Amino acid sequence: MKLNVFLSSVIVDELYFTGKTTVVIDVLRATSTIATAINNGAKEIIPVASVEFAVKVSGGIFGGQTLLGGERNTKKIEGFALGNSPFEYTKEVVEGKSIVFFTTNGSKAIVKTKYSENLYTCSFINIDAVAKHLTAFDTDIEIICAGRNNYFSIEDSVCAGMLISKIKEVKKNISLNDSGTAVLTLYEKYKNNLTKMMRESDHGKILLENGFEADLDYCSQTSILDIIPFYTNGVLKKLKVD
Repeated sequence: MKLNVFLSSVIVDELYFTGKTTVVIDVLRATSTIATAINNGAKEIIPVASVEFAVKVSGGIFGGQTLLGGERNTKKIEGFALGNSPFEYTKEVVEGKSIVFFTTNGSKAIVKTKYSENLYTCSFINIDAVAKHLTAFDTDIEIICAGRNNYFSIEDSVCAGMLISKIKEVKKNISLNDSGTAVLTLYEKYKNNLTKMMRESDHGKILLENGFEADLDYCSQTSILDIIPFYTNGVLKKLKVD
């Protein structure tokens, strides 16, 4: 098994993922929020690559069971019911609802990888569940760091490194591409203080400036949710694991 890490989704053509097994990571905050929403009973998350498409999709769904969620440059988008803080996606708000979801980085990365045969989302908060599931595969795995505005982000890379580390504990015949080796090294450096790493990251500093300190603390927790968001037919749902 080879684990291929990409430090941004922008460097890969979407057709590359055809037939692949893929994991998308956007710790701050899309994949953390997606896992939280699904864990709290959201029917499905519909990731989209633009605000305009989010509005178009939601306009075609009736019955009051659809919410618009997401952000642009950390801020909730005007006219959207929800932003991108996991604390907004409570059971009372999202249970039974479809959520059309746009974020600056994460939802775009998910849409970019939509042709994958198996597509999952991962963050620190559900990393054990994802790692355990991936150890059942014998195929190569593509790990996509959403990054920030098409650039490298340290929090996504450290999460990718943690994911690799956990898979390597079980699977011994693992090989890595150069980016995989790099993120594993980063994880070893920062694994003992994820919160500090995130607070000192570029994205973390912006979230702190905008009042999202609690989000940073929440998103730096490991394996508090036993859930795997799985992409199928254009939506993310909870993977049913036997």
